[in-house]
Amino acid sequence: MGFFSKLKKAWQSPEDVAQQALEEYRQQQALAPEARPETEPEAQEAAPATDAAADAEDWQAGLTLALRQAEPRLSQWLTIIVEGVEEKGAALWDRLTFLFKALGAPEDEARQFINDFDAWLDEMGYRTVSDFKSELQYRLALALDLEDEEDERDRLFLKLSEGISKTREQITKRIDGLLSAHSSLDDNFWDEFEEILIMADVGMEAAGQLMDNLKARARKAGTDNPDDFKDILREELEEIFKVGPRIEAVNPPEVLMMVGVNGVGKTTTIAKLAYRAQMQGRKVLIAAGDTFRAAAIEQLEVWATRIGAGFFAKAEGSDPAAVAFEAMDKAVSEGYDLLLLDTAGRLHTKVNLMEELKKIERVVGKKHEGAPHRCVLVIDATTGQNALSQTKLFNEAVGVDEIILTKLDGTAKGGVVVAVTLQNKLPITFVGLGEKMEDLRPFNGKDFAKALLT
Repeated sequence: MGFFSKLKKAWQSPEDVAQQALEEYRQQQALAPEARPETEPEAQEAAPATDAAADAEDWQAGLTLALRQAEPRLSQWLTIIVEGVEEKGAALWDRLTFLFKALGAPEDEARQFINDFDAWLDEMGYRTVSDFKSELQYRLALALDLEDEEDERDRLFLKLSEGISKTREQITKRIDGLLSAHSSLDDNFWDEFEEILIMADVGMEAAGQLMDNLKARARKAGTDNPDDFKDILREELEEIFKVGPRIEAVNPPEVLMMVGVNGVGKTTTIAKLAYRAQMQGRKVLIAAGDTFRAAAIEQLEVWATRIGAGFFAKAEGSDPAAVAFEAMDKAVSEGYDLLLLDTAGRLHTKVNLMEELKKIERVVGKKHEGAPHRCVLVIDATTGQNALSQTKLFNEAVGVDEIILTKLDGTAKGGVVVAVTLQNKLPITFVGLGEKMEDLRPFNGKDFAKALLT
C-alpha cells in the first residue's frame, strides 16, 4: 500500500515533513468533518471558529515540537500522540491524522486506517486509551513493518518472556538448583539434567539428542565448569532453532493450507494470520474447508467478518476438496493476495483425514500451479508429547513446511518447543501467547533461549 510505504520512508527522517504538516494545517480549518470517524454528540459541539483555529494551532505546534525532539521510535511517537487523551474520539483521531499527515501519508488511506480502527473499537466495546493502546501500536508495527525495529523487538521479547514464565519456572529454577549442587559437569550432573528435560516434556528421544549435543559442545569448549553451562545451553538452543534460507517468492495468490487436529486453536490462528496480513496491506480470503465439524463454518465466518477478510464456504458436509477448488478460483479471479485454507481436524466416519488432505493438495495444485505454497501445522503446546506424534503424522502425510505453536502461555511444559524442532527439523514460525489478535507472535529462537534462561 502506498500509505504504508510512504509512512515507513518518512519515519526515517520525520523532521521536515512534520514541520511542513504544521504549516499546511495553519492554512486550513482544524479538520474537515469527513476526515475522521463519527463521534459522540457531545464531542461534536463546536467552539467558536476563531477559538477552534487557535486551539488547533496550539496543539499542532506542541505536537510537532514533541515529535521532532523524540527518537523516531514507534512507542515514543505513539506515547506523544495519545498524551492527555483518555478516550477514543475526535481528539485522538485529530492527533492520529496529524501524525499521518506529518509523515506524508495520503489523506484517504490515513482516514481508512483510522475508520477501520474506530470500527474495531466499537466491535470490541473499548473506549479508554489504556485498553487499546497496545493494539494500536501492534497495528502500526505491522503496517509499517517495524517488528524488527529495536523498540518493537523489546516489546516482542517482553511478551515472549511473560508467555513462557511457567516453562521458565519449571526449567530454569531446577537448572539453578542443579548447578549449585555440582562442582563439575560429571555423569551425575547429566543424569539429573536429563530428568529436568523430561519433566518439561522435551521427551526421551529429544532429551537424549540434546544431551549428546551439549556434551560435545562442552568438550569442544574444553570446560566442565557448571558456571559455563547456561551459555553452552543457550548457544545450543539458538543453533536448534536456526532457520535456514528458503524461497519466499510465490506466484500470487499465496496459498496456506492450515492443518491440525481439533482443539489446538486452528480457527483462531487462521483469524490471527489473516489479521496480520491485512494490517500489512494484503487482501485475504479465508476458506472454510472443515466441512465435517459442527459449527466450524459458522465460527470461521464470524472471525472473517470481525476482521474484515473475504470468506468462502459451502454447505456443511460438502466435499472439502470442492471447497478448496472453488475458493482457489475465487482467490485468483478476484485478485486476493493470500488464501488461508482451513481443513478438517479429525477422522471422519467415511473419509480418512490424511487421504482427504492429500486430495485437497492435488486439487489446489491443479487449479493454481505451485499451490499450496505452504502447509502450516498448528499444534497445542499444552498437549506435550501428543504434539510430537501429531507433527510426525501430518508431516508424513502431507509434508509440513512450518509449525505454529499455540497456548505456550498456558503450560509449564514448553520444552515441547525444543522437541518438535529437534526431532522434525521444522521451523516454528509463530507462537500463541494469549487470546488477543496481537498475541500471535513471530517466533525467534534466539529470543526464546534468552527468555528461558534469564
